[in-house]
Amino acid sequence: MRDDSGAGIEAGTANRSDGGTARRSSRVRGHRRWLLPVATAACLLMTGVGTATAAAPVTGTSTTESSTAAQTPADILQAGAQQGIADGYPGVIGMVRKGDAAQYVHAGVGDLVNKVPADPKAKFRIGSNTKAFASTVLLQLEGEKKLSLDDTVAKWLPKAVAANGYDGSKITIRQLLNHTSGLPDYFKSVQINGPYFLNTNPREVFPPQNLVNVALAMRAPTTEPGEKFDYSNTNYVLAGMVIKAVTGSEPAAEIQRRIIEPLGLRDTSFPTADPALYGNYLHGYAIRTIFINDATASNVQVFGSAGAMVSTMDDLAAFSRALMTGKLLEPAQMAELKTTVPVTGDVGYGLGIERIKLSCGKWAWGHNGAVLGYFSEWLSSEDGTEQVLHTNNEYHLLAGTPGQTHTGKAMTDAFCAL
Repeated sequence: MRDDSGAGIEAGTANRSDGGTARRSSRVRGHRRWLLPVATAACLLMTGVGTATAAAPVTGTSTTESSTAAQTPADILQAGAQQGIADGYPGVIGMVRKGDAAQYVHAGVGDLVNKVPADPKAKFRIGSNTKAFASTVLLQLEGEKKLSLDDTVAKWLPKAVAANGYDGSKITIRQLLNHTSGLPDYFKSVQINGPYFLNTNPREVFPPQNLVNVALAMRAPTTEPGEKFDYSNTNYVLAGMVIKAVTGSEPAAEIQRRIIEPLGLRDTSFPTADPALYGNYLHGYAIRTIFINDATASNVQVFGSAGAMVSTMDDLAAFSRALMTGKLLEPAQMAELKTTVPVTGDVGYGLGIERIKLSCGKWAWGHNGAVLGYFSEWLSSEDGTEQVLHTNNEYHLLAGTPGQTHTGKAMTDAFCAL
């Protein structure tokens, strides 16, 4: 289905990611929370973003309560995409998959200059969805007896966490992956998020240890390792450093060899220095005061193994299905992947993925990702047969904007309708 606005729903057949032989397991997602890099107030005041995009509550009739009782999940996701454009997004794309049948939705443009329609097959930066890839590599290494998730950080990185009261000998790899390490998030430091938001030097070098050092200097510990969930990109920068210490290879190379190549994810990559995108991609944009700037080329080293990867909806769906169905991990590591710590009453965080109870009562697994210019989310049923994803091409380091609220609600409503 299409309309004259350039929005539409397209049917297609998604590539199988389980090869027809994957094991099936159990998962879900519910009341949504934001696991995003969010700029500090000082950075926002400095750049003038202020309250221009303050969160707006969803009011009136929801996308699943329209007068058309026969709305399909794709219809619901499409309506959310079009509302996202009304909220100010340049473009929104989405995908609904049940079994091997996929439908794609799109609204708006992927390039404001040339007015190219947003393409559901285009590449985009997946941000913190990268974390599931890094976690998978560490779980595979455990399955190969090359490490234990209960190893301390200090065992593999003796001097990496040893300042301002932080002690790597008291923090485990598992606590990095489920965000219970107690380590501050370096991205909340203005010295990191300020230049990143302004995008003044996309090629600036950020060695991982330097990012960890920024985090350690931010404050003394406020909790003991393992005490509570506290989302921090520092955890996954360290996770990438552990991967290198164990294997001798950069995390990008291990993800390429262990996940991207075996699954045939031809449009997925882990850039380590080059800030540009190539081929068919969505341009990414960032609102700054009253202007919207092209932020497609942004610094990938700021996030590294916490959020540097590039993918497509097809590839991200293929990866998440393979992960959910046990194609990538042995049963013991699958159990660890799905062991969650409480975030809220309806949300638990596993190892790079979260389990959420939706407002309709269904559960799902998923995650989201946000880097300058891009915001994406995915949901999957436990057996990988039901999936919903969406992406927009505007993000300026603020969570809870109207566009995020409306497109996110459409995603969860579409999943509930599957």
